[in-house]
Amino acid sequence: MIHAEAIETIPDAPPAGNVAVRALAGEDNERWDAFVHRCDGASFFHRIGWKQIIEDVFHHRTHYRVAERRGEIAGILPLAEIRSRLFGHALVSLPFGVYGGPAAIDAEAEGALIDAAASLARTLQVDHLELRNRSPKCADWPRQDLYVTFRKRLLPDADANLLAVPRKQRAMVRKGMKHGLRSEIDASVDRFFVLYADNMHRHGTPPFSKRYFESLRRVFGESCEVLTVVDTAGHPVSTVMSFYFKDEVLPYYAGDTEGARELAANDFKYWELMRRACERGVRIFDFGRSKRGTGSFDFKKNWGFECSPLAYEYQLLKREDVPQNNPLNPKYRAFIALWRRLPKAAANALGPHIVRHLG
Repeated sequence: MIHAEAIETIPDAPPAGNVAVRALAGEDNERWDAFVHRCDGASFFHRIGWKQIIEDVFHHRTHYRVAERRGEIAGILPLAEIRSRLFGHALVSLPFGVYGGPAAIDAEAEGALIDAAASLARTLQVDHLELRNRSPKCADWPRQDLYVTFRKRLLPDADANLLAVPRKQRAMVRKGMKHGLRSEIDASVDRFFVLYADNMHRHGTPPFSKRYFESLRRVFGESCEVLTVVDTAGHPVSTVMSFYFKDEVLPYYAGDTEGARELAANDFKYWELMRRACERGVRIFDFGRSKRGTGSFDFKKNWGFECSPLAYEYQLLKREDVPQNNPLNPKYRAFIALWRRLPKAAANALGPHIVRHLG
């Protein structure tokens, strides 16, 4: 296990006005999470638990930064360093998350954190620095315009939320109901991982390890929930792992069987998640990130969600263009076709060694 705070030898950034930026210390963890929960610009991926997961599961070195003003935290920036022979050397906020970048109470603290990250990137001699912001922070940095996010405010009443779903999509939800589907909350990731890994294999994508999902459940506890849809015989047909943060729910990892489409199980699954979230007082349904021009993008649009572009911004140091490490890149088509032909057991064994470098 890597304890980045213990091996950090990079000097702290000099004060920027009234703000000083320094490396996270071990005793800062509780203060960090307390700030995350009260900062409007922070997300679930800013929680300190991701540091442990990135170090313990993926074995990447982390560089978490704290901006302070008169001894009080004014901003935070989680960063992780990824070294890969295939995909290069990068400093990212935050790998394996759709959101990241600086979370701060004002522009001065935010700017100080970005300056500190840029200085760190040069010191580490990475190929590029990537900040996965919800909104633009660095106007003169190159930007990835492929990704969007879908967020919608829930109504207080579950039935009202169903009526707010566009007619054709609502019909698909009712189709799942007519098939007698029901949802269950799982205590483990066992059923989830079987469906998730099968789904990834069909799409030609390397899967994360089961250990990763077990770690998410252990580290984040009740904030990380698995909902599984079963048919009338009790067989699992669709599943989703969701993150709860403040008054939001974010379905993040999912899987299904080949027969799920015929049952409208995926449509029913997301309605059940929405219904359950509404009943526990959640106000925002975050449908998460999608790439433009994909089936996932169209599916979320069908629910009546409007998309908002994500500002993934890059400081390019040793490369000339923004990295395109995603399945839409034509150079990965042959790899995807090959991966689909691999035996499932081999894909599950090899996948985690590849995906840990993608971030």
